[in-house]
Amino acid sequence: MVGERQNADGTKYIFVTGGVVSSIGKGTSAASLAMLLKARGYRVVLQKFDPYINVDPGTMNPYQHGEVFVTEDGAETDLDLGHYERFLGENLGRLSNVTSGSVYWEVIQRERRGDYLGATVQVIPHITNEIKSRIGRLGKDKDIVITEIGGTVGDIESLPFLEAIRQFRNDVGRRNVLYMHVSYVPYIEAAGELKTKPTQHSAQRLREIGISADVLVCRVDRPMGEDIRKKISLFGDVEPDSVIPAEDVESLYDIPLHLHEAGLDAHVLEKLGLPVPEADLDEWRDLVRRLKGAKESVRVAVIGKYIKLKDAYLSVVESLEHAGGANGVKVELDWVDAELLKDAGATRERLSGADGVLVLHGFGSRGIEGKLEAARYARESATPYLGLCLGMQVAVIEYARNVAGLELANSTEFDEDTPHPVIAIMPDQIGVDMGGTMRLGSYPCKLQAGSLARKVYGTDEVQERHRHRYEVNNEYRDVLTEAGMVFSGTSPDGRLVEIAELKDHPFFIASQFHPEFKSRPLDPHPLFRGFVEACLPEKAAPAETLPEESRT
Repeated sequence: MVGERQNADGTKYIFVTGGVVSSIGKGTSAASLAMLLKARGYRVVLQKFDPYINVDPGTMNPYQHGEVFVTEDGAETDLDLGHYERFLGENLGRLSNVTSGSVYWEVIQRERRGDYLGATVQVIPHITNEIKSRIGRLGKDKDIVITEIGGTVGDIESLPFLEAIRQFRNDVGRRNVLYMHVSYVPYIEAAGELKTKPTQHSAQRLREIGISADVLVCRVDRPMGEDIRKKISLFGDVEPDSVIPAEDVESLYDIPLHLHEAGLDAHVLEKLGLPVPEADLDEWRDLVRRLKGAKESVRVAVIGKYIKLKDAYLSVVESLEHAGGANGVKVELDWVDAELLKDAGATRERLSGADGVLVLHGFGSRGIEGKLEAARYARESATPYLGLCLGMQVAVIEYARNVAGLELANSTEFDEDTPHPVIAIMPDQIGVDMGGTMRLGSYPCKLQAGSLARKVYGTDEVQERHRHRYEVNNEYRDVLTEAGMVFSGTSPDGRLVEIAELKDHPFFIASQFHPEFKSRPLDPHPLFRGFVEACLPEKAAPAETLPEESRT
């Protein structure tokens, strides 16, 4: 059989589509299934197809797209890849995020080079073939590839992806592909019942495209009775066991356990003709117990400018939850609009009572003075401080102005004429347009012996992910060091500052990189873990008590 020969490696493929409404939970469902299959011993990889024309989300407004998640190999990707990495506990790469823009870009470049030998270039087969090739390339050395199709069934922009995955089933053999459709079953208050019609129409729309769902995952806000399940089975053209209820749960990390109890992972493996070994979920169950069982809490003031859209900082939110679980506490997030911190008085009034201050990353000048005031408050009040990317830069600027005596110190991003550009653009970025031109991806960082960073990490060198264009200006490193700031993490050649911290402070540390991208539920990032521990009122010197662990 042609399909069987093309799939000689035996890889199985699961395609996840969504219906009725966006943000239905396709990404979380895909990530949860991947985690469950890995817990049964399978080698799994995840992939996201996004139908927008942007080559990547790197230049998109967070209000439209949410967080940009950066992979080890420097790809700017959809926030769902953060869910994938956190649930799977593995690093993914640029092949795991495919956009319409990147596909068309590749096809057009080939056409310009003459690769198609003068043929008329069309959506079918050229665009669909490029999509299929990216699925196949990801499947090498893996047992199962799970691919999420962004958007909602019926969206015109998703059609090339849906056509590609329809064809793919014939290419690799029908028994090697499974289609999982995530839909919504709303509860109508006036009628007093769950309504299946949206899911019926969604499954029917998928069939019109040529894809019949093998499994229906139904989002509900309450238990779904057997009568509802049978009705969806009948009109959705699947067996009753293939209708999997996905009820709302207390914690994001509850979802895999609930889907496991509903039989999703076992059913999928049976459908694919694979063995169903026992799932090892002990660590995950223990995680959920710790997260839900925390009796004490700490309050962290989170300073940013997109606070009305928490998805803009999704990985930070999750990293704090991971760290809370590791410390046996619940982390309460107090979101603070940086623009409201107009002066020292307003900042002191707004942040007093916070157990810790976290200043977020970002671009542009809006809210900068408020972030500077937050860093100053944390420094002067001995409140634990964690700065991320821009959060490190404002800590340096604030220290330069108010401790080192460099009046009007600033970043050239915000004031090109500042007399003291303590933060300046990287030399190799001068004159370069935006869009994939920043320092992106994983780079090594050497830690200074005896520093807080060294104690927190428990190792001499780490690998961390970056997304920025500006750096600490080396011309000011000596004066800042003489004033008491410690640059405890640098690039191995010492040229770039990666971590800044303060002595004689319970916990004041800031990183040029983004530690939130490498935090995992079962392996919280050391900077977040140490920060949350420092927020505990009984901890005077938290870093001293942290275990010696490596993170590479």
